[in-house]
Amino acid sequence: MLVEDNPADLRLTQEVFEEAAFEHRLLVARDGEQALAMLRGTPPHGDLPLPDIVLLDLNIPRKNGLEVLRTMKQDPRLKRIPVLILSTSRAETDFAAAYDAHANAFVTKPTDWGEFAELARLIRDFWLKVVQLPPGVV
Repeated sequence: MLVEDNPADLRLTQEVFEEAAFEHRLLVARDGEQALAMLRGTPPHGDLPLPDIVLLDLNIPRKNGLEVLRTMKQDPRLKRIPVLILSTSRAETDFAAAYDAHANAFVTKPTDWGEFAELARLIRDFWLKVVQLPPGVV
């Protein structure tokens, strides 16, 4: 699942993930409330599967990324889903806040197409091929 409100970043992420040959369906939420509704299966999202991983921007409307992260990590059904913060921020306070809220990783968004494509391949290979995820996540 990708939680991103910036249309340019959303399009870029979708393109590089497609190029990286992700075998997984990419669910997209454009704000924090929509992300939580999709994760909880709130109508009209009742038939969506839980994602294998959540790529979460910090600066999203309606509920910011940290609020979404904290909510997920307090929910027994959602807390095991790996959450990667994917943000333009380079602020140490954002890194600390994300890890304090139990983010699994914090990645600063690359601005270069090639670097973003490499990041997509790394996420695919590490989080979806190498890492052993807990039962019920995949």
